[in-house]
Amino acid sequence: MQVILLSKVDNLGSLGDVVRVRPGYARNFLIPYAKAKPATKANLAEFEERRAELEQKAAEELAAAQTRAGKLGEEPSVSIPVKAGAEGKLFGSVGTEEIAKAVADAYGIEMEKREVRMPEGSLRALGEFPIQLHLHSEVDVEINVVVVPEQ
Repeated sequence: MQVILLSKVDNLGSLGDVVRVRPGYARNFLIPYAKAKPATKANLAEFEERRAELEQKAAEELAAAQTRAGKLGEEPSVSIPVKAGAEGKLFGSVGTEEIAKAVADAYGIEMEKREVRMPEGSLRALGEFPIQLHLHSEVDVEINVVVVPEQ
């Protein structure tokens, strides 16, 4: 199935590209989330009329993400107090939601838990961990998360 991309999609293409994807991917993800439209003649004509508007919107989203990244500073770090045993093992774990809330509270920016990338899974021990924040498809920031025991 061919679709017109209405925004940049990782590992697929950027705004305005006509790409061939599997029908299920288009039906279940790209079209419902307004990331693409079927590549019909009518949709191509409509896209060309709205191209400037869509490019402006994409530029604004990128600028907003860069502003949020700028608020984090040079070497961002956040400390999360948790209940832990004597040997440094946590009672529970620190996940994306806790990290997003801690970053939002510490730096005063809006964060969603889906923007926190943890390829190795939740944190289950005390210590310092580098975590990737994916603010935009072109803006990634690395932050140090320090898991400390509660007092």
